[in-house]
Amino acid sequence: MNYFELFSLSPSYDVDITLLAERYRDLQRAVHPDKFANASEQDKRLSVQRTAQINDAFQTLKNPIQRAEHLLFLKGVELSHESTTLKDTPFLMQQMQWRESLEELSDSDDPDLDIAALYDSFESFAKSITATLKVLLLSEVADDHLLAADQIRKLKFMAKLQDELARIEDTLLD
Repeated sequence: MNYFELFSLSPSYDVDITLLAERYRDLQRAVHPDKFANASEQDKRLSVQRTAQINDAFQTLKNPIQRAEHLLFLKGVELSHESTTLKDTPFLMQQMQWRESLEELSDSDDPDLDIAALYDSFESFAKSITATLKVLLLSEVADDHLLAADQIRKLKFMAKLQDELARIEDTLLD
């Protein structure tokens, strides 16, 4: 299913989240199970299924990483449930440095400063990846789609690092 079509949006990495939310509410009102309380069992079932589809589509399109994955899916590249590893040596080296920095936070003389520096580093790197990803997602070249998949894998890793840093920050600063 093309989630962009469901919400009457052009397939794009950049989505107007306010417009997406408005269309979500409109779609939910149209198919909400309460509207089908007196309908046949089949219509009730269809309403519940349609509501679930709309919820899945909304969650996918409002999340930038999932949205990018969906765009690639529409181009024939499936990323969900995969176990492909990145072969980008500079990225792997940077990943190791970030992991070491995370481990060293507990011994830091100024954890606030070091945490802020890591957040800045993560954000800067993610912005760079996202800029490259946007260009690759516009392409109709199959090799570019594979490169876009690698950028998405990097963004997923960055999101995990961000979550880990937030957990460490909560532990250290509470």
